[in-house]
Amino acid sequence: MDWTKNKEILVMTILTLLCIACFPANPLVLSGVLEVGFYLPSFVIGWIIWVIGMILVMAPIITFPRHGGVARGKSFVHTTRLVDTGIYSVVRHPQYLGGILALFLTTILFYPHWLFAVLGIPGVLILYFSTIWEEKRLIQQFGDDYVAYMKRVPRMNIIQGIIRRCRTWKKSVYP
Repeated sequence: MDWTKNKEILVMTILTLLCIACFPANPLVLSGVLEVGFYLPSFVIGWIIWVIGMILVMAPIITFPRHGGVARGKSFVHTTRLVDTGIYSVVRHPQYLGGILALFLTTILFYPHWLFAVLGIPGVLILYFSTIWEEKRLIQQFGDDYVAYMKRVPRMNIIQGIIRRCRTWKKSVYP
């Protein structure tokens, strides 16, 4: 196995372990080993953010087969066309952003304890740096089209992406 594959396996293993540790139904909390306070407002906000995060995580599974030129019967990861519509016109990596929201930010809101913040930091960093590695691959796959897409759409800043999208929409409606 080459280094690239080993690196991907290592990163995914670490990320999986962090996801288990930071999952909202954390075994340490449920078993009573780790006591955390319960705050209803943060718990409700946590669930809302978790739902938004999971929708973002599911984005490529729904969008790529429809718009990415995926051959019938193939996995969504086998996209052959650059997708820059829908959520992909707002952020380039909704699935990574969704992972950060659903697994790490939500856990801190569910269980306000320093341990979850500490465990979440490496996970957020791994997800963020994964987008950088992914973009190198996408530039190789899609070339200048992807470089132009990178200039139009932010990596994971959904607020900036919504603002840019609204400005683009406004210019197309009111020239």
